[in-house]
Amino acid sequence: MSSELVINSSNERVSIALLEDGKLVELNESSLKQQFSVGDIYLARVKKNMPGLNAAFIDVGYEKDAFLHYLDLGPQFSSLNKYLGHVLARKGRPMPISKFKRLPDINKHGKINEILKQGQFILVQIAKEPISTKGPRLTSEISIAGRNIVLMPFSDKISISSKISSQEEKDRLKNLLTAIRPQNFGIIVRTVAEGKKVAELDNELRTLVK
Repeated sequence: MSSELVINSSNERVSIALLEDGKLVELNESSLKQQFSVGDIYLARVKKNMPGLNAAFIDVGYEKDAFLHYLDLGPQFSSLNKYLGHVLARKGRPMPISKFKRLPDINKHGKINEILKQGQFILVQIAKEPISTKGPRLTSEISIAGRNIVLMPFSDKISISSKISSQEEKDRLKNLLTAIRPQNFGIIVRTVAEGKKVAELDNELRTLVK
């Protein structure tokens, strides 16, 4: 199999395409004028709770405050927040997530004031880039994307792309990843993982966990 990386750059945008045997398998585009990019992860501070919206404005270090709705905290927020506290308080290498004792999921019908306090540090990810005068939309349901799989810390679910039509292949991938998945990590299997060998997926999983 031959692979080729094609980069196209202009004054405003950079496009990077990955070709395998002449076929497009992945395309990434980013604006050179954009301060925020979807998928970026920030250590942020809660600036102000908005109980009427069940949301909070979050300071991610830029001019425009970001927006985080309660439903975008993710069910695993308590575990993520406790782990972050350990990391910030600890000197040296932090405890592996796989050895961390998870807390119960938060109430999906809860209130933002019950979870977030003004001035609190939280870990967030850009879910939607800013538009006009609005800051970016955030999530605390962190995902770390690889080529074949997406890693979800503090989860235990394995989801297979619906675009993989073969039930036999879906079962193979799910059984394979169930066997190699570290504790406290969920996995989303992307369409391009179809037909991939265990060694390739295992190597990618180990890299994402690090």
